[in-house]
Amino acid sequence: MNIGYIIGLVLAIVVIVLGMAGGFPPYHFEQLGNFVDGASVMIVIGCSLAIVMASFDLKTFLSIPKHFMVMLKKPKQKPEGIINQLVDLAQIARKDGLLALEEKANAQEDPFFKQAIMLIVDANDPDRVRATLENDIECMSDRHNAAAALYDKASAVSPAFGMVGTLVGLINMLQNMDPTSGSSTIGTDMGVALITTLYGCILAHMIFGPIANNLRIRDSEEVLNKMIIVEGITCIQAGENPKMLREKLLTFVAQKQREKMAEGGGSGSGE
Repeated sequence: MNIGYIIGLVLAIVVIVLGMAGGFPPYHFEQLGNFVDGASVMIVIGCSLAIVMASFDLKTFLSIPKHFMVMLKKPKQKPEGIINQLVDLAQIARKDGLLALEEKANAQEDPFFKQAIMLIVDANDPDRVRATLENDIECMSDRHNAAAALYDKASAVSPAFGMVGTLVGLINMLQNMDPTSGSSTIGTDMGVALITTLYGCILAHMIFGPIANNLRIRDSEEVLNKMIIVEGITCIQAGENPKMLREKLLTFVAQKQREKMAEGGGSGSGE
C-alpha cells in the first residue's frame, strides 16, 4: 500500500480544514459552510472531467479506477527478488542448458518475465531477444505516460475552470446589484464567486497533481524491473557466470540495497 500518498493526502485535508476553521484554536468549524457552494462544484469538477474526457480516448478515461489501484499498490516484484531469480536461472542454464528453463518459465507469474525466458529457450537471436523485450518496455511506458497525462491535463484545466466559475459569479453579482441597497451584499457575493478558484487550486494541487506523479513513479519502478530482466536474460543466453551476473545486475539498485543483499547471503529466489 502506498502509505505516503494516503498520509500526505489526509494531512493536506486536515490542514486545509483547520485553516478554514481559523488556523489556530479556538476553531470555528461553523465557518466551513462558507466554503461550500453547489454551483462552484458543478462548474469546476464537472467541466474539468468533461474536458479531460474530450481530450483522451474513452478507454483511458474509463480506466481511472484502475489508475488508483496501480497508484495505491506497491509493485509485486522488487529488484532484489528479480535479481535472485535471474541468478537461479543462470545456474540452471549453466548446469542443464537453456531448454531446462522452460519449466521455470511456465511457473512464472509475470508475463514479461515468462516471455523473456521463452525467447531464449526457443534459441532466438540475442539481438532480436533484446529488441523484442525493449520494444515491449517502450510500449508499456507509453501507455503509462498516457495515463499520467490525463491527470496532468486535469491539473491544468481545473484552475482555469475555477477562474471561469469566479467570472460567472462576478457577472451574476454585478447583474443582481440593486442601486438602492448600496453595497451591503458585495462582500458575500464576492466570497461565493472566489470559491470556484479555491476548488480549482485544490483539485489541481491536492488531487490530480499527486496522482500524476505517483503514476510516473510506478512506471519508473516497473521499467527498472523489466530492464533488469532484459539484461539478466541476455546475459544468461550468453552463458555468463552466475556470480558475475549478480554483480552486473546489482548495479541497477542503490548501494544500500546491494549491501542488504550481501548481508543476506545473496541467495534464494526472492519469492
